[in-house]
Amino acid sequence: MRIGPFEITRRKAAVPMTQWPSTSGWSSWPFIRESFAGAWQRGITIDRQAVLTYGTVFACVTLIAGDIAKLWLTLVEEDEHGVCTPVENPAYSPVLRKPNHFSTRIKFIEHWVISKLTNGNTYVLKERDKRGVVTALYVLDPSRVSVLVAPDGEVYYQLSTDYLSGVTEVSVTVPAREIIHDICVPLYHPLCGVSPLHACGLSAMQGLKIQQQSAKFFSRGLSIAGVLVAPGTISKQTQDKLEEYWNTNYAGEENAGKIAALGDGLKFEPMVMTAVNAQLIEQLKWTGENICATYHVPGYMVGIGPPPPYTDIQSINLQYYTQALQNPIENMEVLLDEGLEVKRPLHVEFDLQALARMDRKTQVETAAKEVQAGLASINEGRAELDRKPVKGGEEPLLQSQNWPISQIADRPAQPAALPPAPTMDDNEDEPIDADLIENAAAEYYRKAIAA
Repeated sequence: MRIGPFEITRRKAAVPMTQWPSTSGWSSWPFIRESFAGAWQRGITIDRQAVLTYGTVFACVTLIAGDIAKLWLTLVEEDEHGVCTPVENPAYSPVLRKPNHFSTRIKFIEHWVISKLTNGNTYVLKERDKRGVVTALYVLDPSRVSVLVAPDGEVYYQLSTDYLSGVTEVSVTVPAREIIHDICVPLYHPLCGVSPLHACGLSAMQGLKIQQQSAKFFSRGLSIAGVLVAPGTISKQTQDKLEEYWNTNYAGEENAGKIAALGDGLKFEPMVMTAVNAQLIEQLKWTGENICATYHVPGYMVGIGPPPPYTDIQSINLQYYTQALQNPIENMEVLLDEGLEVKRPLHVEFDLQALARMDRKTQVETAAKEVQAGLASINEGRAELDRKPVKGGEEPLLQSQNWPISQIADRPAQPAALPPAPTMDDNEDEPIDADLIENAAAEYYRKAIAA
């Protein structure tokens, strides 16, 4: 079987395959994901494309994807001490630097993470050369991929046409070894991921409805609807004429600011804004907080709520990393190791130093403490700050003023003070006895050696 420029082979199943849950549903009956029980029966649906236009959803998705994408993706080698050192390997390094012919490393990772956070699944198709080495990776459209499970338990993926990724057939089935499948949250099936939109989509739709109503209000020129009150009874014909005249001349944004002249005892009484309308800001804030909680993003990072009381960037980054970034980063590392078939002691790692690249103060203080404690050499500390190595800075340094208490207790007593060394006579007029000085010096060094 051929997909674009490369060949795909698979083992035939003993019996026909049956389709299991995929991104589009089940083969035998519809698979409905509701925001709450009974939402589908009541006609309360979540439009995924509309939800992605809500500011908080867009901010959370792009923040996580952008922060992961800015980390360097490196190939490292682990030695017998568990220390990892960046290395180059012709079988793996090229595809990590340039995943495919149309994406940079950053955009490839962004596409990967966004697909996972919005669709619940990321499908990456591998391209191999004649040696079987993976030379390119393509993030597929999840709506064009279905997961298949054979009766013998083997997993396959059914792909639809995707010219950008080299899939030219209308439908083709490939084995699991040719697909990297990153699953967000497998709530219903181990091969069927669910995105955070499953939990916060209703909040996003509520926020969109509030914004739409606010837009209608502002389109009327910031004016609040009201009623015309006549001193007596008026006919239906007169009422209709007044409404038409008032709407034509004083309603809408283009008529904002006009002055109305009323006669015959007519009065305009504006309608008071209801308590529900007065809480629009609070409602929008709540929807934003709920979305942030679903994506595990601290609210202050997308403009919702104040920042935490601690001000050092390292603590903020640590909280954000452990809540929102650590799980997807480590998942991607494992999947790339398996997908590229990286052999130990090599493996793929993200360089987390980029998360604190702008916090120069913390970087300098950390490097200085590592060097002072003997945990790193001067050149290693300089490398963390993008500085060139210096001569003599290869070895870690450590002061020797600290001794074990047991060695101090067993240390022999200090020798008595040595006599002062002989000096020249201050009286230059008197002759110097050379033999006396030589004997005194010999005695001095003898005592020093003996001590």
